[in-house]
Amino acid sequence: MNVTAFVAMLGLLLPPAAPAAEASRQFEFFEQHIRPVLIKHCYRCHSANATKVKGGLLLDTRDGLRKGGTRGPALLVGNPGSSLLLKALRYEDLEMPPSGKLPDKVIADFEKWIKDGAADPREAKAAAAPPAFDREAARRFWAFRPPARQSLPHVRNQAWPAQPIDFFILARLEQAGFEPAPAAGRRTWLRRISFDLIGLPPTPEKIEAFVHDASPDAYERVVDDLLASPHFGEHWARMWLDVARYGEDQAHIVGNDRSLCYPDAYLYRDWVIRTLNQDMPYDRFVELQLAADLLEPDNVAGLPALGFLGLGPKYYDRRKLEVMADEWEDRVDVVGRGLLGLTVACARCHDHKYDPIPTEDYYALAGVFASSSMYNRPLQVTTEKKPDKGKEPKDTMHIVREDKPTDLSVFVRGDVNSKGAVVKRHFLHVLSSAEPRAFPHGSGRQDLAEAIASRDNPLTARVFINRVWAQCFGRGLVGTPSNFGSLGDRPSHPELLDDLAVRFMDSGWSLKSLLREITLSAAYRQSSSVDGGRLAADPDNVLLGRMRRRRLNVEAWRDALLAATGNLDDHLGGPSIDPLAANERRRTVYSAVSRLELNRLLALFDFPDPNVTADRRVETTTPVPKLFVLNSPFMLRQAAALAGRLAREIPAGSAQANRRRIERAYQLLYGRRATKTEVRLGLTYLEQETATPESWKQYAQVLLAANEMMFLD
Repeated sequence: MNVTAFVAMLGLLLPPAAPAAEASRQFEFFEQHIRPVLIKHCYRCHSANATKVKGGLLLDTRDGLRKGGTRGPALLVGNPGSSLLLKALRYEDLEMPPSGKLPDKVIADFEKWIKDGAADPREAKAAAAPPAFDREAARRFWAFRPPARQSLPHVRNQAWPAQPIDFFILARLEQAGFEPAPAAGRRTWLRRISFDLIGLPPTPEKIEAFVHDASPDAYERVVDDLLASPHFGEHWARMWLDVARYGEDQAHIVGNDRSLCYPDAYLYRDWVIRTLNQDMPYDRFVELQLAADLLEPDNVAGLPALGFLGLGPKYYDRRKLEVMADEWEDRVDVVGRGLLGLTVACARCHDHKYDPIPTEDYYALAGVFASSSMYNRPLQVTTEKKPDKGKEPKDTMHIVREDKPTDLSVFVRGDVNSKGAVVKRHFLHVLSSAEPRAFPHGSGRQDLAEAIASRDNPLTARVFINRVWAQCFGRGLVGTPSNFGSLGDRPSHPELLDDLAVRFMDSGWSLKSLLREITLSAAYRQSSSVDGGRLAADPDNVLLGRMRRRRLNVEAWRDALLAATGNLDDHLGGPSIDPLAANERRRTVYSAVSRLELNRLLALFDFPDPNVTADRRVETTTPVPKLFVLNSPFMLRQAAALAGRLAREIPAGSAQANRRRIERAYQLLYGRRATKTEVRLGLTYLEQETATPESWKQYAQVLLAANEMMFLD
């Protein structure tokens, strides 16, 4: 029996989960990359305001674009190659705009937009001019109101809540006529909490000890031990590195020119890991990443924090104003979406169409980054002389520093050659108690840091708490973690989010305190089981009446493989690795992240694009990952290592060696005991007459390839 047939017989490869909707992200892409181009280059001849609509084609509405003109539909959703709009932009048929072909990057944006579904939030009629900015009216939107402490709601089942958050969740469930799911078994809970707090599975020995621990504080001691683990920072750093669009090289390289790649970028990753392990207050964590050089000028060890800005994408030919403007947009975007949950960069070309962010607010923030410059800074005193060839001394990082304070002019419709009024650097109007004052200190980075981290800011705590919640429950209380604006989801439990935000700030902005409450809650302890009626009524588990079954990200999955096979090297920090290298056993968080050519393993398992801030991992559904686990040299090495570990622990001459090895394998890999059927199937495969010395390796590979290794209940 070959390994493929055994896979089918064992039934371990279950169909993967369907991908989540990305409507909000796609709308943001349209607003940032598509609408401004249409306005600037197309509306003069193809809008309701045109003197004469050429070709009968209107491009200022969604319906007009899809209906097309005299030559038919301008685009075919999902089919860029056959879309007349893209052919015209490429100068393959018509040549539009007639004034000159647009840059390749712009054309590529249109191709991606059409391929991804041509998301277009515009109404059937051309939108009217936005009303004048009304700060007081804008502040009545839920996200801009200051969070307030909430009274615990009344619940009928007084015995269920274990933490304050449980009262809010149970109240919603009871209102909908539902009861919470039963508590998960101890094995399931321990595996869940271990992956959620340190990104690693518990050992069989720890599982057995916990299962038989009858002490009243057994759960609390598990959580406290995991929060104190040095592996806590490694796991939670990855969430932040996704938000920070961590990468170790620039966005574009022409030819073989690698002079703009970043030296020792991993030092920023190590700083994030270290500070999360230390439970640095989140407000300070944010401030240092924007202005560590100004807030702690004598603390060289804190300078890697500035990698948040310094390691962003860089573009070729950076002397051009339009290139610099693209880099400023990246900084505004990562600050806006990453820290505030607002798509501020959508206001680069026009007042934000949906949120109270005027264009002047965008250029007020862009001016902060125009007043800063990037440079390679040695982070330790050294007598080493710089060699080209420019090779930097050891422990050098690309970070930010103060430059000449510069107030930018508004670029009308985003055109750097069409300048409007000069805008003083200041914070967002809607988040300021009065007319925002000009930033008084240098570039304004320190002022910006203090404004974002202020307790008076209604968004910073909410946005971070929501990200943490999504990591623990598979979905945030706000389903769009980087968009708390009008196009984003409304919170499913607004009172809970507010109450958590206030108590989070009261507790000193402590991530570990927040996680302790979440993971010791009755809501977190629920099983993932659900009946058909409940599933139909709440398919996305918005009411939190069960635990969501989740797919492990690539880091946790690879680390779990290494841990189970006995191959994991768990020392902290250091230079980046190739996670597919034959002798590489360090945790996957230390993988090199390239914006030019992402590592094949990371790309295959839905690692986010490091060119932009990412608020979640998108789960694709293709056969390629399963082909990888069945055929890759990496998986073959892990299978051989697992077989070797089992052979060492249970020698072949011992009684019922195969049975005991099978049982041990299930404990190592899945944290549970093998069923009688699983043992019987394993023995049938391993003890068949045609079995070869490779049988144990193939059997080990099947177990490693199973969906149970990839999913968390």
